[in-house]
Amino acid sequence: QVQVAESGGGLVQPGGSLRLSCKVSGSVLDYGAIGWFRQVSGKEREEVACISDRNDITHYDPFVRGRFTIARDVAKNTVYLQMNSLKPEDSGNYYCGVMSVFGNDWCAPVGMDYWGFGTLVTVSY
Repeated sequence: QVQVAESGGGLVQPGGSLRLSCKVSGSVLDYGAIGWFRQVSGKEREEVACISDRNDITHYDPFVRGRFTIARDVAKNTVYLQMNSLKPEDSGNYYCGVMSVFGNDWCAPVGMDYWGFGTLVTVSY
């Protein structure tokens, strides 16, 4: 069973920054893709940013492109999501998803094989 653990959420004012961490069991190189997904109450989980094992190809939701950066630290078995210029609309529970083998839907909730329990991000005054 793959262990996935998120951390780094919290309360931040609009315009501020947060860095989320997703630590996985084994090596981040063992998996086809790892991504961050956001879910708010009453809505479906949606992709935010993903990184693949194909030369670190990344994908960003258009709403966060230019503000968020996803990167992986192989030595620490961790994928980070650096979030800058945060907006209230960025609020929600952020989940880390892991796809075992790269394939279709590599940055979609339906493509993930494992999930963490999430970390809450609240952007507000």
